[in-house]
Amino acid sequence: MPKAIVKLENLDKHFGDVIAVDNINLEIEEGEFVTLLGPSGCGKTTTLRMIAGLEMPTSGSVYLEGQDVTYTSPEKRPVNMVFQAYALFPHMTIAENIAFGPMIKKWSREQIEQDVEDILRLVQLEGFGPRKSNQLSGGQAQRVALARALINGPKVLLLDEPLGALDLKLRKAMQLELRSIHERVGMTFVYVTHDQEEAMVMSDRIVLMNDGQIVQIGSPTEIYNHPASEFASRFIGEANLLNGEIRAIEADHTQVEVDGLVLYTPTRDGLSIGQEAIVSIRPERASLFASEGDIPQALRNAFPGRVESAIFIGPVARYHIRLENDQLLIVDQATMDGVLSYHVDDQLYVGWDVTSNVILAA
Repeated sequence: MPKAIVKLENLDKHFGDVIAVDNINLEIEEGEFVTLLGPSGCGKTTTLRMIAGLEMPTSGSVYLEGQDVTYTSPEKRPVNMVFQAYALFPHMTIAENIAFGPMIKKWSREQIEQDVEDILRLVQLEGFGPRKSNQLSGGQAQRVALARALINGPKVLLLDEPLGALDLKLRKAMQLELRSIHERVGMTFVYVTHDQEEAMVMSDRIVLMNDGQIVQIGSPTEIYNHPASEFASRFIGEANLLNGEIRAIEADHTQVEVDGLVLYTPTRDGLSIGQEAIVSIRPERASLFASEGDIPQALRNAFPGRVESAIFIGPVARYHIRLENDQLLIVDQATMDGVLSYHVDDQLYVGWDVTSNVILAA
């Protein structure tokens, strides 16, 4: 069984009266790619900096490889950090930039040269060693910053929004490249971002944070398909959130009344009849039907509506459907040969399976 290489125990960080990190407990296994995800100010970067030793906790403990390093200086921890600002030395070549850490540690010249060559190959920058940093693109500079951290052989690589300065296309390419490098080196990566798509693409597990606390931990599919709260449902992907009241609870379903319409959801522990609740349905989980006769008999959630807007976005069309109780639903549906199936003011039906939505405590 993999061991916890990073362990945070009752970790707090206060800046005066501001609570940046509030009693975090987290274990990260060796070789995992774990992303701390959340909005600005949620405490994710502060948490990363406490793992690195760049911030001291107000209380609680940080363990690396089973050792308490809470008050150990950064250079004595088995970690390296990659920042959004690459901070490459402009007067040095790429090879010299990468070799800087090993030179400080007085590695042999032969070992440094070989390791620099190997690491340049790993980040797909073979032949770039003699160049200066001002001759690199943003993506290439980011790879050099990554190589400079990897060559030191840390047990844990900490990455603080390293792709934030790149344009969208390059950022998407680098997400895949980072994931590939992680798989090749087998090192533990702890990554910080506010970009939920970035977290979904790269992570083994996502640690979703808000207001200094951990909201939910799970794989990208777990958090997307089974959000634990309204915040998780909103922050990871898009969701229609319908506020209602629980009317009945059965073994295989729960009934929630939303402004006169009864919705069927999976039954969830901890909820009771009469309680306010939120039904969350992802836009791509709902389907549109031209007539009532087109609705499958097994579909328990099906309601008439009117198309309020129809937006073409390539292979998918986004429809805003106004239900008869005035609720507005967003529905994503594949286009047929690049053509919209429905248009503004079309009368239709929208429906989804019981297991396609999630019930949340209000």
